[in-house]
This record gives sequence, C-alpha cells and structure tokens, in this order.
Amino acid sequence: MSRPEVHIIDTRVANVASLIAAFARLGARATLTTEPRTVGGAGAVVLPGVGSFGAGMSALRGAGLVEVIRERLDAARPTLAVCLGLQLLCAASDESPGVEGISHLPAKVTRYPGSVRVPQLGWNFIEPGRSCSLLTRGHAYFANSYRLTAPPPGWSVAVAGYAGPFVAALERGPVLACQFHPELSGRFGIDLLDRWLARAEQEASVAC
Repeated sequence: MSRPEVHIIDTRVANVASLIAAFARLGARATLTTEPRTVGGAGAVVLPGVGSFGAGMSALRGAGLVEVIRERLDAARPTLAVCLGLQLLCAASDESPGVEGISHLPAKVTRYPGSVRVPQLGWNFIEPGRSCSLLTRGHAYFANSYRLTAPPPGWSVAVAGYAGPFVAALERGPVLACQFHPELSGRFGIDLLDRWLARAEQEASVAC
C-alpha cells in the first residue's frame, strides 16, 4: 500500500520545510493547504505551529478551519499536531488571554515559571505511559515557552520534565499531538512519524 498524502495546514506562522522533508524521507508526499474541504476529507492532516497562540488561532479562523479541525478530531481521523499545534487544541493559553482555542482538549496552556530559562530549547527525555502505542521512550527536541501540565481524560500521555512534569505528547487512536518537534528529533522523531503514517494507512484500509 502506498503512503497516504499528508496535508499540512498552512497557518502562516510555522516553518514547515523540515516537516515536508521528513515525510519525503518516509516516502510520503506532503502539501500545504488552507482549504476546509481538503482538511476535512484528507487521509492524514498535520497542524504545525511556531509562533503565538493568538496568531495561530487567527490564521485558523481566517481560513474557516476551526470547526473542520474539531470535527476531524471528534471523528478520530489521522491528525498530527506539532508544538504550538498541540497548544491550539486546548481551550485557552496564558500566552494570549481572551483568545479561545480549538477547545478539543478541555485544558489551559500555562507559561513555564521564571525559575527556568524560557523558552525551553533543546533535547529532553520523554516517558510514555503504558497505554501509548505510537509514543516510545527517547529524547526529542523541544522549543517551547508554554506547556500543558496535566493530560486531559481519555488520552494516553507521554511526559517530560522541565520545572516539573509536563505533557510531552498525547495520543488517542490515530490522533497524535506532540509538544516537541518530531521532524527535528533525529531517528526517534522519524520513527514516530513512520508509525503515525502506518496508523493512517490502517485507517484508510478500514475505511475502504
């Protein structure tokens, strides 16, 4: 079976070149899109993010994508959220007071305390819970000033530590949300993207 085409949501605030290159290494074609119909119907979708919570949500609302993404997540269709992308799935963030997120996760993103260097830049070890199937133990690359401190119910979680434990990644079926950048995390990240693509392939075969 050929690898599914990956549609990366163009939020205008993310550098997606490394993501496109990572998927190319895995034999998957990745293209940018802001079309709601494409995002709603695609076999595999990525919500990337580098920048602020408010700017990311403004881009999604401007493109008419917020409700489409919610419906996709509610239906548990293969979706990957990266870095700010994970935070955008939440209801709110300290970074942009008064801005409503996608609200698929009933949680608020908070800033790291002043006792540590912000942003967290570099490698950190993640530890997946026993129920994780996509996530494994290993070192991943982070670049974040804000984090989710507690996992929402119904999700399998991997944690890391920086000023205390925080959510490094979440998974539920073919939906994967990473605070770290898998595309910048060497072999560990490439292998994770490969497993997510394989899950998307399985979902496509079931749908057929």
